[in-house]
Amino acid sequence: MSDQPTSGPTQAQAEAAVRTLIEWAGDDPDREGLVDTPTRVARAYKELFSGYESDPRAYLERTFDEVGGYDELVILKDIRVVSFCEHHMLPFLGKAHVGYLPRNRVVGISKLARVVNGFARRLQIQEKLTAEIAEAIHDILEPKGVGVVVVSEHSCMTMRGVNTPGSRLTTSHLLGEVRDDPRTRQEFLDLVRSNDH
Repeated sequence: MSDQPTSGPTQAQAEAAVRTLIEWAGDDPDREGLVDTPTRVARAYKELFSGYESDPRAYLERTFDEVGGYDELVILKDIRVVSFCEHHMLPFLGKAHVGYLPRNRVVGISKLARVVNGFARRLQIQEKLTAEIAEAIHDILEPKGVGVVVVSEHSCMTMRGVNTPGSRLTTSHLLGEVRDDPRTRQEFLDLVRSNDH
């Protein structure tokens, strides 16, 4: 794998940092089972933090104006969230539910998933992630309203600290009519909950 641009650490520097962490943890980075681990970890992190390589908002710029008079909620549920807590660099995993009330244009549904993935593949806190997704949709599509709900399990809580496996954090960010119109807000929340287990 080639080195990153000179503006940041190189691949070799990232691998050296992983070697240091292995030694700090008490193991030998030259042990047979660990000798390739620094390279693997650096490659994995490059993929896991790929959200820094592009602007997730750009996915929303190609829209469709022909909506056939459709003016009801558009909701994409159960978008897989894979992100890393910026406080401990441990993963949090879950699902995002994204909806908007179109004004006069819609976006391809895969683009909503790409926006979620783009913001999630950064060091994050869930509250900020939820707001970034909603605000990007609101700013670019200019819909009548936006709703985003993220539900995830944080390994910084379930694997360490208070050790509470199975606990999930739910965050929401509602804008426009999805926030201000009680009927629209309730419809959005009911549709998001409709297949919860």
